[in-house]
Amino acid sequence: MTAIFQKELTAFFSSLIGYIAVAVFLILNGLIMWVFPNNAFDFGYANLDILFTNAPLVFMLLIPAVTMRMFSEEKKSGTLEILVTRPVTELQIILGKYAAALLLVIISLLPTLLYFYTVFQFASPAGNVDTGAIAGSYIGLVLLSAVFVSMGLFASSLSSNQMVAFVLAAFFCFIFYITFTALSSLNLFGGRIDGIISQIGMQHHYESISRGVVDSKDIVYFLSLIFIFLLSTKTALESRKW
Repeated sequence: MTAIFQKELTAFFSSLIGYIAVAVFLILNGLIMWVFPNNAFDFGYANLDILFTNAPLVFMLLIPAVTMRMFSEEKKSGTLEILVTRPVTELQIILGKYAAALLLVIISLLPTLLYFYTVFQFASPAGNVDTGAIAGSYIGLVLLSAVFVSMGLFASSLSSNQMVAFVLAAFFCFIFYITFTALSSLNLFGGRIDGIISQIGMQHHYESISRGVVDSKDIVYFLSLIFIFLLSTKTALESRKW
């Protein structure tokens, strides 16, 4: 697993993939946060709500772009069959690739701590920010990204075509993050059922953690989705033997 992890991480940063992913995330969120209309300076109080509202939308496209090659390329080039003959299990291959992609996402988040420092200093008085909510939002964003990465790996395991893998991964991310919340907001089924539909989607749990209260139910929800998609990835890889 460690060798797979190092191989993937080296592949990210020995090419332009890793640098482009980090740069795109920081540039887009930087423009939204500080430059575009309705930026952080327009609200009159210090917070990072704009970052935590828009970062998931950026990750919905960026993470599929990072993960689309992880199995698709191996399948297309035939190196996957060689890889599985090594003294490493399919689960170790999956976890190694998963950890490398997730670490890249976390690396892209680290520079945004400068945003926190900026709003911390610009607050009146300095330091008058809701650090609990910000910490919760970072935890929620990491968990959300971890699910997106698992979805991206699953999509990549389904096709040898990288663009197909990208579209599938973006579709999974969109469905689980936006669709259930949007559907529940239409109030088509009544309060109780609409509430259940909302809780199926990731946005409900992400926003819950972002309030600064890390509920075990939200953690279990994210970990369950990660487990389901990683297990589905393992099943998809095993299906090639049938």
